[in-house]
Amino acid sequence: MSNNAPPYITTKNSVTTEKGIERMHEILHAARQLFAAEGYAGLSMRRLALTLNMSLSNVQHYYKSKDILVDAMLMYTMNIFQAKIDNIAQTMQQASRIDQFNSTIEMFLDELSDPVTHGVFFEIWALAERNVFASELMDKMIARERKTIFKLIQGLVPDISDEQAKLRAVLIVAQVEGLMLFRLHKNVPQKEVAEIHTALRKSVLNLATVP
Repeated sequence: MSNNAPPYITTKNSVTTEKGIERMHEILHAARQLFAAEGYAGLSMRRLALTLNMSLSNVQHYYKSKDILVDAMLMYTMNIFQAKIDNIAQTMQQASRIDQFNSTIEMFLDELSDPVTHGVFFEIWALAERNVFASELMDKMIARERKTIFKLIQGLVPDISDEQAKLRAVLIVAQVEGLMLFRLHKNVPQKEVAEIHTALRKSVLNLATVP
């Protein structure tokens, strides 16, 4: 296996080639789209094979079962999200932490406004109630989000202690993630969505900066 292979790629010798890894990414991308639209129950290996115009045996060559596929797809999704968080930190090193904070919040809002991403995370939340792997990944993602926000707001206001900043980071993440439950991308006027996003930006900025 190539050392550059991400952790959601299996260790089968048959997929050590770049072509094999590329095919696995194609499968995971299609699985993500299907999972977002149809949920766990609607995601089947046979349906995925039809979507990809592949044989069922070809899909199973890379992912032997639905559970293995779902685990890989969930990790793939989390890695995409984490990469965007890391990219902000890397590309905005010279920017103020307030600017980095605002950019991070904008990224969260953009992600949750995308129907596929929103659908995936909505389904992960539901799946986490009965799937240990999904629950553990969701916990890790939320912990990373809280840590990211805490680092951005820590020390911004001298009167806010580290413990208070940690609590505020929890509230900020909860507010942003909470928007997912409203399914704003479905039948909600764009004007209303924009107003909700504006109100959220103001709310989380107050949490970050007001003593």
